Amino acid sequence: MTASTEHLMLEQVQPGMVLAEELLDVQGHVLLPQGTALTAAMLALMPRHGIEILPILVSGVSEQELALNREQHKKRIAHLFRKQDPDNEADWPTLLLRSHIEDFRLNEERVE
Repeated sequence: MTASTEHLMLEQVQPGMVLAEELLDVQGHVLLPQGTALTAAMLALMPRHGIEILPILVSGVSEQELALNREQHKKRIAHLFRKQDPDNEADWPTLLLRSHIEDFRLNEERVE
């Protein structure tokens, strides 16, 4: 059984799920440490701190779930970069950023 991190939208997170990383607010202050089991009260306060996505610890993820997660990441990245022309080499900073984000998000299932 392996453990991995899945970044879920706040509305997808359920009480009892565990944080895979420490949770920071928009100013970079630690709100909750890594390994915290989330409660309904904690989840209710997240929007107040500008939290929209949470890093959740997932154990024993199947290959099918990993593939679905990768597809969701691909769709999200495509949406984020929808105004960027991938053939415009003059926009190399955006191309580089997208490349790094894809490498990170699509390979995040690796065991550390």
